[in-house]
Amino acid sequence: MTRHLLTIEALSDEDLAELYALARSPFDDELLKGQGVALVFERPSLRTRASSAAAVAELGGFATFFGDDEIGLDTRESAEDVARTLNETFAIAAMRLRRHEVFHRMRVATRDELSLVNLLSSDAHPTQALADVLTLADEFSDGDVYGMAGLRVAYVGDATNVTRSLAVALTRLGVHVRVGAPYQYQLKESGAENPFAGGERGSLELFDSAEAAVEGVDAVYTDAWVSMGFESEAAQRRLDLAAFRVDDRLLANASSHAIVMHCLPAHRGDEIVSEVLDSPRSRVWRQVFHRRSAMRAALRWIKGDA
Repeated sequence: MTRHLLTIEALSDEDLAELYALARSPFDDELLKGQGVALVFERPSLRTRASSAAAVAELGGFATFFGDDEIGLDTRESAEDVARTLNETFAIAAMRLRRHEVFHRMRVATRDELSLVNLLSSDAHPTQALADVLTLADEFSDGDVYGMAGLRVAYVGDATNVTRSLAVALTRLGVHVRVGAPYQYQLKESGAENPFAGGERGSLELFDSAEAAVEGVDAVYTDAWVSMGFESEAAQRRLDLAAFRVDDRLLANASSHAIVMHCLPAHRGDEIVSEVLDSPRSRVWRQVFHRRSAMRAALRWIKGDA
């Protein structure tokens, strides 16, 4: 059966356990020997491209990058024809897409033969969530993701696809997630990655105050206020979200041992200040390290390397 990694929600507990184990276990660097992975990026990303290319090489495969200008999904060529073309050459396609529904269309077009990895979509960012879980486990439970039950993690600012996947992943591990955002930027119950779906072991609470969200938490997470595609709203977003900036004033409400996380790129002075991003509390570079761990695990899981 062809495996896909499209959302955290779609993965079983057994799948997630295997992914976390694969991220930390020794690996065979011949697993992808002679096999290619297509990296299709409608949206640019330094960390996603670097971690994906490195992970493919570590497993003995080769990665080929296709930017938006070359592919032109549904402009230059239909998403279905792109998928059929890639299926003739590559074993796996890892993609950053504007529209999550394109993954379904590609699965149908290739009769579910081409394994797909979601490197970011409108609904979800599962590989980032896997990396964030690994980062938190390093900090609080000696690397054991199942030792984090009861941990308190706050996300503040614009609740994005990153927030959705993070909340699903953490609540399934028994972590208490608190999201602080103005109403219009808060999590909504929709999309393929639904943190309100139920069945979680932890909890999810929503706040309209950053201070209330971070009160006593063990980790504070934020992301860019002006994500790709929202540049025209930049001035209004900065006004709406100014009270959700991660700075020393806000962190005074968290636990004294609280760490700070950001999936990058950071807009210093907007969602986070340099004094915090570059401080000893910051774990952003450990998150970057684990982006490769997460991608390597995703590729191994797809190939059934248990």
